[in-house]
Amino acid sequence: MRLIQGTIRAALAALGLLGAISVAQPQAQAQATDTIKIGVLHSLSGTMAISETTLKDTVLMMVDDLNKKGGLLGKKVEAVVVDPASNWPLFAEKARELLTKDKVAVVFGCWTSVSRKSVLPVFEELNGLLFYPVQYEGEESSNNVFYTGAAPNQQAIPAVEYLMSAEGGNVKRWVLEGTDYVYPRTTNKILEAFLKSKGVAAEDIKINYTPFGFSDWQTEVAAIKSFASGGKKTAVVSTINGDANVPFYKELANAGIKASDIPVVAFSVGEEELAGIDTKNLVGHLAAWNYFESVKNPTNEAFIKQWHTFIKNDKRTTNDPMEATYIGFKMWTQAVEQAGTTDVNAVRQAMYGQKVKAPSGFEAVMNTNHHLSKPVMIGEIRPDGQFDVVWATKTPIKADAWSPYLAEDKGKVADWTYPWVCGNCTAPKYKD
Repeated sequence: MRLIQGTIRAALAALGLLGAISVAQPQAQAQATDTIKIGVLHSLSGTMAISETTLKDTVLMMVDDLNKKGGLLGKKVEAVVVDPASNWPLFAEKARELLTKDKVAVVFGCWTSVSRKSVLPVFEELNGLLFYPVQYEGEESSNNVFYTGAAPNQQAIPAVEYLMSAEGGNVKRWVLEGTDYVYPRTTNKILEAFLKSKGVAAEDIKINYTPFGFSDWQTEVAAIKSFASGGKKTAVVSTINGDANVPFYKELANAGIKASDIPVVAFSVGEEELAGIDTKNLVGHLAAWNYFESVKNPTNEAFIKQWHTFIKNDKRTTNDPMEATYIGFKMWTQAVEQAGTTDVNAVRQAMYGQKVKAPSGFEAVMNTNHHLSKPVMIGEIRPDGQFDVVWATKTPIKADAWSPYLAEDKGKVADWTYPWVCGNCTAPKYKD
């Protein structure tokens, strides 16, 4: 009897149902009304507002569209919007309020990895559900987070491989330039290991970090120019985040650095960030994403039209994190409808295998490591601030939560279904 009981408990745990009785009560209370509340946790002020405000608006657009179609489970959906103000500890405080005070069924939010890591213990403690819509460094898979942005193998690695190729310019020297926090540091750790695995010498890799909101780029750009004068083709891989990108690109232009001389490939610069910059001197610099507004297909045309209609401004662009937000929201609503409830444990199980026809033109699929399969695209900046796609994968790429280029990741598996039921294991949690 004890063996059978243990087996049943193991199976329930694998399905995320063990403990459901103890955690479902707040969600049941939330569902008892005619409204389903969802949380929006994005910086609307501070250094990250330039990027995150648009994602708040994207969630509001999706909620508006859903309610016009009759809501969810016959109920109206209400967005509870909070502003953590680019303050990382405040993210955790606001997340706790959303889950305990507002009793939201799900949260869409965060941009920086430091904000995500700030809220992660809260979501895991309270069994909340977070949809995180931005490219990041990987090295994580939580049972309480669905990652709809790119992992390094869906952005950083393909971008560097492209620049190393004849098509990308046969780059031999590398400047890894980032904002000083966990995403750039971990991404650059992976990229440095990758470059060395390809035979790039240590002296041909320059790594530099600056604070959030950094604006005095003259010395840093001069150092890049000096490093590139060594006679080998040089590129900059930029993990600069937030409003520091505006003076960075302005200083590149002031220094006369053209894409033909020292190409810059950015992982956090899209159409929204370029809207505030005179881009005529930046033509030819690159960005790596999973979506660009300029891609042509019916789903993207409808997405852009929906955005312009909602925001009432035809000049407002779409971008990759907006698409990731769109995908996550669609998948969550599909999972809720499939489960017939907003209960986190039930919705989590229904999320695996969810598919959404994405504005990228590809079908996004949610895998059991809580990451998507997505395409990879590299775009060149145009004079109008849009991107021409110069390279793209032919099929979606499945995200790796753990990097094959880091020795400490060897053998690690992220799989939240039975028998693994783990985001960071080298052996299944349960054995037959």
